Amino acid sequence: MAAPPPLAPGSEGHWTDLTQDAIVLGLLLECADDFVSGGVLCDKLDVPRAELLKRIDSLRARGYVIHTRGGLGYRLVEVPDQLGEAQIAPLLATGELGRKIHAFDELGSTNDEAHRIAELGALHGEVVVADFQSKGRGRRSRAWVAPRGKAVTMSVVLRPAVPPARAAEITLVAAVAVVEAAREMGAHGARIKWPNDIECKGRKIAGLLTELRTEADRVRHAVLGVGFNVSLQMADFPEELRAAATSLLVETGERQARPLVCARLLEHLEEWLSLHETEGFEPVADRWRELSSTLGHRVRISSDGELVEGDAVDLADDGALLVRAAGGVLVRIVAGDVERCKVL
Repeated sequence: MAAPPPLAPGSEGHWTDLTQDAIVLGLLLECADDFVSGGVLCDKLDVPRAELLKRIDSLRARGYVIHTRGGLGYRLVEVPDQLGEAQIAPLLATGELGRKIHAFDELGSTNDEAHRIAELGALHGEVVVADFQSKGRGRRSRAWVAPRGKAVTMSVVLRPAVPPARAAEITLVAAVAVVEAAREMGAHGARIKWPNDIECKGRKIAGLLTELRTEADRVRHAVLGVGFNVSLQMADFPEELRAAATSLLVETGERQARPLVCARLLEHLEEWLSLHETEGFEPVADRWRELSSTLGHRVRISSDGELVEGDAVDLADDGALLVRAAGGVLVRIVAGDVERCKVL
């Protein structure tokens, strides 16, 4: 079971209601196909049966469907699909990411809202999430639009302790984290397409967009935007994208609640951000290489109006893609659109 969130300041020695709800939920999720006895839940919480009933009622009030059977206990049968703090927070096992969740029914752009609250003093790890965003954008200002209620569109405020020259590492950290989360949720073929797409068998399941606000020698804040296709079916994608897009539902054949997807994304992101902070970029880069769907392939890249074709051979220390072009020349690509070539 994932560890419960940390106690609120000033509450040391006393479980908060939210923490108790998270413990109950964690146990029920662990045993999703079976009942958990009330005695086990009471022992874990160290509370009397009356307090356990309050926690069950609290979860039900948030939309969790919990069945009760005499002599057997409790079973979680449905997780609510609303992207609100009340639904996401009990599922989180993070220390900083998601400490505060700003949830909206609709926004123009979660990244724009995250920048706004960051300028007003939002802390590292605060999250903006929207059920629908009308002006979502991807890399190079391309539109990112997902049907209402079928994707996770969120942005995380980050205050990384890295100089601007190393800020590109944040996207690579996030790419590793999103792939690890996707694989945990059943999309076992998830891989990273340089620079910031997550794909399964060549079809895009998620995209990342990192935007910075910097000063001369420091990153004032970064906003990491994540768009993750959760329950879209192929008919939900525009016809021109159906050959290039996929979703968690398409890949696994199972519907998964978006709050759970959101929680898993934040947990893996916090894990890899922490590793990056303590051990540097090397372990992140190593894992990125293992998860890459670009390295080892013949690629054609449109970059700054030029076309580069060659073998993608490595990831540079600054996140650039190293391509061995005609004549053995090693070309550094810092931005561009990658297309894998068919080698005849």
